[in-house]
Amino acid sequence: MRTETDKARAVWWYAIVVVVSAAAGILVCGISPAAAGQAAADLPLSHIADIPLPGRATRLDYMSYDADRHLLFIAHLGDSEVIVFDTLNSRVVSRIGNLASVHGVLAVPELGRVYASATGTNEVVAIDEASMHVVARVPGGVYPDGIAYEPDSRKLYVSDETGGTVTVIDTRTNRRINTIQLGGEVGNTQYDPASRHIFVNVQTRRELVEIDPLTDTITRRIELPGAKGNHGLAIVPQLHRAFIGCEGNNRLLVLDMVTTRVIQSFEVGGAPDVLSYDPGLGVLYVAGEAGIASMFRVSGSSISKIGEGFVGANAHVVGVDTATHRVYFPLKNVDGKPLLRIMATNGSM
Repeated sequence: MRTETDKARAVWWYAIVVVVSAAAGILVCGISPAAAGQAAADLPLSHIADIPLPGRATRLDYMSYDADRHLLFIAHLGDSEVIVFDTLNSRVVSRIGNLASVHGVLAVPELGRVYASATGTNEVVAIDEASMHVVARVPGGVYPDGIAYEPDSRKLYVSDETGGTVTVIDTRTNRRINTIQLGGEVGNTQYDPASRHIFVNVQTRRELVEIDPLTDTITRRIELPGAKGNHGLAIVPQLHRAFIGCEGNNRLLVLDMVTTRVIQSFEVGGAPDVLSYDPGLGVLYVAGEAGIASMFRVSGSSISKIGEGFVGANAHVVGVDTATHRVYFPLKNVDGKPLLRIMATNGSM
């Protein structure tokens, strides 16, 4: 994920959105609750609520949902803390601090742990969900970012964006046990339950790399024609599809993981970042730095765009509660404060 200074290539996209928003009467720092439905008129979503978040109007990054506990963990990068949001009661229940420039966050319900990448100290931090206390800190490379969990070996795979590696951590001992060289700037990392392998974007090589957790070795390097800055990644194991967000040319690539061929390519909003999939509805969400969210219907081999609209400035992160089908967008600055924008699919779905 990006800091506020090291990803200047997204700034000009944001400037365009500001101009267009101002012309339409939308608040530059976000959109007001009253205007939220209109702003997302091209999305089959309804505005549910805007919940104030604690802290300053600074960058919010990855988030992860524990469906068992109904807790949403949001990385507040600019405030170096993780915000814990109770989705049943729609309120913040905890703040976990001392996580310097926290980027990635991943809840692992079976372990009762949340893992966060603290880029300011180059650590991966383990948090106990019951107490909300930090229980371990592990070296995470040069710039730890995205995190994936492999359940068979109980290992974490952490993308080291600028270090060009993946850091492997044993969650049983909370120790770094391996470093896998990828040879380029690393994007998002995901686990594929179908193959039981780890997949990692190498964005400067336009590749998706496959790692076997049994040996922690690279088994394949998959070329991604049409990719530029392939950063975001979501895997739908039932369909053997990988969805890849390319921040450099504002494209979503669809990869057939069996044939390892890119089978479709779509234009999306400026600087796509986080992707999230709702398997119950068969809907993929793509969130971008320009505040534009794109939605795609995923049905077998058929993938089609069903909506695209402006959600709020810097709405580059999206998460889904697959039970309620509610969609969450953390926004860093609406009227000078951070908030969590909650939306849900409407009758047009």
